[in-house]
Amino acid sequence: MICVLGDANLDVIVCPSGPVAEETDTPSRISAGVGGQAANVAAWITALGGRARLIAARGTDPASRLVADDLARRGVDLAGPVIDGRTGIVVSLSDGGVSRSMLTDRGVGPLLDAGALADEWLDGCTSLHLPAYSLVREPVAGAAMAVARRLPRLSIDLSSTAALATYGVDRFRGLLARLSPQVVFGNEAEAALVGDLPGSDLVVKLGPGGVRAGGRVHAAWPTRAVDSTGAGDAFAAGYLLGGVPLGLEAAARAVAQMGAMP
Repeated sequence: MICVLGDANLDVIVCPSGPVAEETDTPSRISAGVGGQAANVAAWITALGGRARLIAARGTDPASRLVADDLARRGVDLAGPVIDGRTGIVVSLSDGGVSRSMLTDRGVGPLLDAGALADEWLDGCTSLHLPAYSLVREPVAGAAMAVARRLPRLSIDLSSTAALATYGVDRFRGLLARLSPQVVFGNEAEAALVGDLPGSDLVVKLGPGGVRAGGRVHAAWPTRAVDSTGAGDAFAAGYLLGGVPLGLEAAARAVAQMGAMP
């Protein structure tokens, strides 16, 4: 059982037909569904044949029930407190499977507090996966640190250059040194920010160029790119279950569809 701690929210994926026109309409292909980096990883773990438990704060709005029901349908074991407030929403502007930019409202996601953790939420968990989003805001960072101290194996995704820069790159490197994760995932820009990480395997996601891991570049699987949202999360899930080959297979599946979920 892989435990993932972080956000579960709604994703809105927007693929405009061209440049966004000011003060009028821009025809677009739009998809809405469940997302959040932690939720994405957990859902891909179960889709690839593993077992995952997602520890996430949930809101009290109708969207919270939609998120919980969808994750349960996907086989994700969902744990975490219900907190009065809104479910987060992320709007991703997707450029035909090549890149995406995100507008983020995390809602109650960062409000998970270490004091709300229950021992049974960790029963059966052999490893923990943390998005950096879960380490750069309080109080969820306290909860993430508390769980990391209790599980024997840790992986971290660098998540966002903006989040790392706001938190402070040197400060985050110090946090990584204290946590000593076995694996750290990041794209090229994120990996360049943090630099070398002694004691951790740094796996760099190169988009269409595949991944760099273990001192070599592994080519991406052939696919027809539709939307890159969640491809890195799918890769992380596959890597945690079956190494680079399964990670690349999952990423190719993810990028060939709209949305981050399998």
